[in-house]
Amino acid sequence: MTREKRVDNKEKKEKRVDNKEKRVDMNKNKRIDGRGPEELRPIHIKAGVLQRADGSCQVEWGNNKVLAAVYGPREAKPRHLQDTRKAIIQCRYNMAAFSVSDRKRPGPDRRSVEISKVMSEALASVVFVEQFPRASIGVYVEVLEADAGTRCAALTAASVALADAGIPMRDLIAACALGKVNGKVVLDLVKEEDEGGEADLPIAFIPSTGEVSLLQMDGHLTAKEFEQALSMGEVACKKVYALQRDALTQRYGGEK
Repeated sequence: MTREKRVDNKEKKEKRVDNKEKRVDMNKNKRIDGRGPEELRPIHIKAGVLQRADGSCQVEWGNNKVLAAVYGPREAKPRHLQDTRKAIIQCRYNMAAFSVSDRKRPGPDRRSVEISKVMSEALASVVFVEQFPRASIGVYVEVLEADAGTRCAALTAASVALADAGIPMRDLIAACALGKVNGKVVLDLVKEEDEGGEADLPIAFIPSTGEVSLLQMDGHLTAKEFEQALSMGEVACKKVYALQRDALTQRYGGEK
């Protein structure tokens, strides 16, 4: 491809994004996909989708498609990683090369390493790791299709997969992302809002205790906007939590 064609394709892409951003009219409380500011995208969660994993979960969150698998507890290898007091949770978050419109370079990058780390720390806050000294619990998350908010969908899927594997936990973790678009705090951003927005705030709660297990922010929010986003996020995470519980109920046939 010549340099001129690459520049032309880039300009066309930017024009499409600009046109989509123009469709965001928060004065009418309507967004690109017709949702209100505090409305989640459709979410479908299914537990036990992989036969060979100890636990697994599939999450479809809007146009996001995420698959999580759990293996273990098993002996941590290499041995120098072992902790005599507790298990370690080894997370691997990965976006497939075909998960985005512009093909992603295969393999780990800085973003996937960062998300893997924060997921591991968040999950360690609910797993009874002290029951499995010298062990490792492997959590593998593959993003098959991405449309913003993948780390929240990944953490939500990983939490259900751990429960599906029978790992002792204090509770599930429910996550969602918030942000600011055209000066207004909104819930569950899509790709166009994420790219053209003023802030991005992924957050995760432990619903039974109200503890925050993940909180990151990119962009700028005032103190009042941050408090509003935190309140909206807690309400949304409780809705996600109900869907997680329903998925496990359907898997094991218990009463709601």
